[in-house]
Amino acid sequence: MKAVRTNIPARMDRLPWSRWHWLVILSLGITWILDGLEVTIIGSIVGVLKDPHTLALSDIEVSGAGTAYLIGAVLGALFFGRMTDKRGRKLLFMITLGVYLIATIATAFSFNFYWFLLCRFFTGAGIGGEYAAINSAIDELIPARVRGWADLAINGTWWVGTAFGAALTAVLTNPHLLPVDLGWRLAFALGAILGLAILLVRRHVPESPRWLMMHGRFDEAEEVVGMIEHEVMKEDHITSLPDPQGSMLIRPLGTVSYRQIARTMLKEYPTRSLLGFALMVGQAFLYNAIFFTYGLVLTTFYHIPNSSVGFYLIPFAIGNIFGPLTIGRLFDTIGRRQMISFTYIFSGVLLAITGWLFAQGMLNAVTQTICWSIIFFFASAGASSAYLTVSEVFPLEVRALAIALFYAIGTGAAALAPVLFGILIHTNKPIDVFYGYLFGALLMASAGVIAIFFGVKAERQSLESIARPLSHVEESALA
Repeated sequence: MKAVRTNIPARMDRLPWSRWHWLVILSLGITWILDGLEVTIIGSIVGVLKDPHTLALSDIEVSGAGTAYLIGAVLGALFFGRMTDKRGRKLLFMITLGVYLIATIATAFSFNFYWFLLCRFFTGAGIGGEYAAINSAIDELIPARVRGWADLAINGTWWVGTAFGAALTAVLTNPHLLPVDLGWRLAFALGAILGLAILLVRRHVPESPRWLMMHGRFDEAEEVVGMIEHEVMKEDHITSLPDPQGSMLIRPLGTVSYRQIARTMLKEYPTRSLLGFALMVGQAFLYNAIFFTYGLVLTTFYHIPNSSVGFYLIPFAIGNIFGPLTIGRLFDTIGRRQMISFTYIFSGVLLAITGWLFAQGMLNAVTQTICWSIIFFFASAGASSAYLTVSEVFPLEVRALAIALFYAIGTGAAALAPVLFGILIHTNKPIDVFYGYLFGALLMASAGVIAIFFGVKAERQSLESIARPLSHVEESALA
């Protein structure tokens, strides 16, 4: 195919913020709410699932279900990530949400450990696929000048799901309100209802014009951009938009081979690959270790009743929501490298200190929650920036699969964290749990150090200037 000159990326980046962009955030950002909801439900109902009147699971089986969810997320990310680059952002973010819905509804009807384990696997597969499809779509639809804050804020809604899940399980697992074997099932069913509502809203989000452009579908891309521009001007009551700055020559490659993907990530961008790996592993271990066993820590060491676990998660979740919302804007002003390294290193140091206080018996349930809230105020912004980073720093043709690969590597490396911490907690020795926290702290701090040296200046830059598309053609090549 001959080279085509286009200004589609510049036209998308010059758009003023509008209600249309809020539609994108609402309909696509639900992924993190659903993931936070799923993780919190499991963390909050561990005591209920161990009850002989429910599934009668052991501590290891509860933690194993968390690991099954993570393994599903890894495999789902890899499979659906490849399909997202091949078949399009919109088709896949509809399919992955559908997989999540079916698996979550099936979870509510679990009758033994193995069914529960299988359902958690497929729920994770749907969520893992969502991460690749959604992150790529959002970054390609949001203007460059606010991409950092918007992405972090959207990723931060994980905590909205956490707060909602905590409130939901606190009520539904109360034996005075509902039978013990009914409430936890309703928690999963209500999560599916939320997902179904969003599935209907997503129909109105268009395919990424950038993806269409890279697959040679320029007429469709022009049509989509024109529709978006019309919507924005209509909503803002304006008659014209700023002139787009610059254009580029593209000779579409379509779906690229695995060999080309490997060459791009390992030969052309090796330090960016190291950065993405470190950020993903650090945040994944921290999250998986803490949240899949949060309820176990409260019930085992602080003797909190199972029905009260959710109440301790609510203020903790609210505090974490404010991290990306407040300091997230600094990622677009101070810069990516500075803020990523700071949030990772500082949260790692705070986790080590908190772990030591826990091992010394100097904390109670309330002060433990306060300490974790402070840690994750910073860690939540840092973790969100990991997804932002791997989405920004690689060419468009491999963007979704790059997200999937790093998500899979990071999550896969940390998939055993719930089981590991389940074993450490089962010893009833705080010092053993402290060693687990210390390991997580070292991973976070190490990722922050790597960001100091290899962080990419991506703030307020177009995606195409951060990493040129593989299909980009130099002007001199046509001379």
